Amino acid sequence: MIAEGSLMLERIRAALPALPPAEQRVAKLVLNDARSFATLPVGELAQRAHVSKPTVVRFCRSVGYDGLADFKLKLAGSVNEGVPFVHRAVDADDKASDLIVKVVDNAVSALLKYRNAATGHAFDRAIESLVAAGQAGQRIEFYGVGNSGIVAQDAQHKFFRLGVFANAVSDGHVQVMSATMLRPGDCAVIISNSGRSKDLIDVAQIAHRKGATVIVITASGSPLAQLALQPGHVLLAADHPEDYDRYSPMVSRLLHLMIIDILTTGVALRLDSHTLRPLLQDIKKTLRARRYAEG
Repeated sequence: MIAEGSLMLERIRAALPALPPAEQRVAKLVLNDARSFATLPVGELAQRAHVSKPTVVRFCRSVGYDGLADFKLKLAGSVNEGVPFVHRAVDADDKASDLIVKVVDNAVSALLKYRNAATGHAFDRAIESLVAAGQAGQRIEFYGVGNSGIVAQDAQHKFFRLGVFANAVSDGHVQVMSATMLRPGDCAVIISNSGRSKDLIDVAQIAHRKGATVIVITASGSPLAQLALQPGHVLLAADHPEDYDRYSPMVSRLLHLMIIDILTTGVALRLDSHTLRPLLQDIKKTLRARRYAEG
């Protein structure tokens, strides 16, 4: 179980090695006393970290937030008790009624914690890249293996309905071939629960070499997440209290599906509505004709 407020701090701790020395001092100040950091003025924060005021703001943007105000708001929400549920492990002797409560509470807890810790700046960058690729007719490839491969298929289904060229690839060999054919302006969206899959790490490295924008949905601090911290790429960290080695991930799948929904919604809102709305209406009309019964 991950304690309350630790998800955002874990994300900062994972990004620490990639930060410049001055910003590392700000990060350590956060990690040492998050509650004080959330309340102190920028001048005192800069003094305590032995840096300039602009460095404090740059640190907040480096770890994915819009600025100091956004960072402090999210930090205060993370360190204060505001999430009504905690993660509770299911037991072999649980009754069905117990399972209902625990599974639903675990899902609600994870979603609310993610809402408090999510960084709008990272989503803005991801959505901008996906919109640019879609409008230019370039490739958007979703990569995932196992359970994450199913999420990739869901993403492809949502994006192609927007009239955007998108593909989902879950076979390791095909993934490598697909990534090799990427070029600048294309987007490689890589989805992984653990962030340790060799196949997906290989895909990220190939996509990076080919100049494509790499958008990674995975756990903070994982090898795959570290690759996404390179300039020009985007990390959409999905941290949760579920064991990465769980045979059938549940909470992580819900988080990944929700992240895909956020990206899809953001892309849809930025595409040309005069073109998109008639397209969606035409698709709905065509599907309605395939129903056996109206209702």
